[in-house]
Amino acid sequence: MAGILFHKYGGEDLDSYYPIRPECQADVPKVRFKARAGKTLSARRWHAAFSEDGHLDIAKVLRRIQRGGIHPSIKGLVWEFLLGCYDPNSTFEERNQIRQQRRQQYAAWKTECQNIVPIIGSGKFITAAIVTDDGQSLQDSNRDSLDQGWHVDGAISDKKVLQWMLGLHQIGLDVVRTDRSLVFYESETNQAKLWDVLAIYSWVDNDIGYVQGMNDICSPMIVLLENEADAFWCFEHTMRRLRENFRTNTGMIGVQSQLSTLSQIIRTIDPKLHQHLEDLDGGEYLFAFRMLMVLFRREFSFVDALYLWELMWAMEYNPNIFSLYESNSSTSDGRQVNDKQLKQCGKFERKNVKTGQPDKTSALSVFLVASVLETKNKKLLREAKGLDDVVKILADITGNLDAKKACNEALKIQKKYLSKSKK
Repeated sequence: MAGILFHKYGGEDLDSYYPIRPECQADVPKVRFKARAGKTLSARRWHAAFSEDGHLDIAKVLRRIQRGGIHPSIKGLVWEFLLGCYDPNSTFEERNQIRQQRRQQYAAWKTECQNIVPIIGSGKFITAAIVTDDGQSLQDSNRDSLDQGWHVDGAISDKKVLQWMLGLHQIGLDVVRTDRSLVFYESETNQAKLWDVLAIYSWVDNDIGYVQGMNDICSPMIVLLENEADAFWCFEHTMRRLRENFRTNTGMIGVQSQLSTLSQIIRTIDPKLHQHLEDLDGGEYLFAFRMLMVLFRREFSFVDALYLWELMWAMEYNPNIFSLYESNSSTSDGRQVNDKQLKQCGKFERKNVKTGQPDKTSALSVFLVASVLETKNKKLLREAKGLDDVVKILADITGNLDAKKACNEALKIQKKYLSKSKK
């Protein structure tokens, strides 16, 4: 019966899970992903992958995801494992304890934030500044705060509090612009949920705080996971992979280290294209900035971006990811695996482990950008006379990329790059 049901939804319109506003239908990229029987991870296959006490056969799950993605009905639950929120070798009871502890921790952080800015958790959010750079209240001119009936007494002197409050309206402005085509975000309550999670994350990670683009990374977690605390932790674990991309120092943005790796990859596998881009003053590959910052959110439909992410995370999966995060280890030692664990690694990570390539700047997303450049190789060499042409040619991929083919091409480029690097 389950197989029959899968065939039934195998051809369904997956936009029914993430409906698009009628007035936006013409403006969003066409959805290419289709759930396929025998390939896509179904709810039945997912539940069958657990032992009686809750141990997950992650190798079986990864094979299925890498073959055909995850069905929308279980996507959020599976992502929690792919992102290292939970250990597949844990039991149902152990995971439930962790979930409850995390929900309590999130509630405590949320209370801290509410005590400073009570609009948090109210189902509303702000889009106008509430304090000046020197900590003076701006609430007389801010309807959001006036409607909530709260105010700041005196100037804000605590540096962390001030820095955090200064960014809250920018988060609000970005929330309004996030996935506007989705019916889900017609609801102010859902927009406020996204704002709450981003605001609380920026409070907790005050080293980096909030940077534009995080809204695009966080939004799918809000859509997929009903519980706000669970969505927060899913986003927080995603940011453990990506946060260095958002770090900004004087004249330097974190993602530039990945752009530098991209330059090195293209120089190695396609020196002719690299030289052409150098001649166009594009040798720093800044035209690929957005692809890496928000993981191709602009180049794919919402459904296909989610499919791409889960393919990438499955291919990058390391069975030690949970223990690595729990120990807060930044060393590569935690990535070392034995022969049994090697079988539980994704395709991309398995190659990295075998060749001793633990560098985070060599993420699959970097090879994915390289694969896009390679598919446009002839056009770039023939038609690009300046950087504007490069940007224009790459813009053509929007809605025209197949996520699975792009990932498989990225794996081929990784193999080619590692092979040429040895010589």
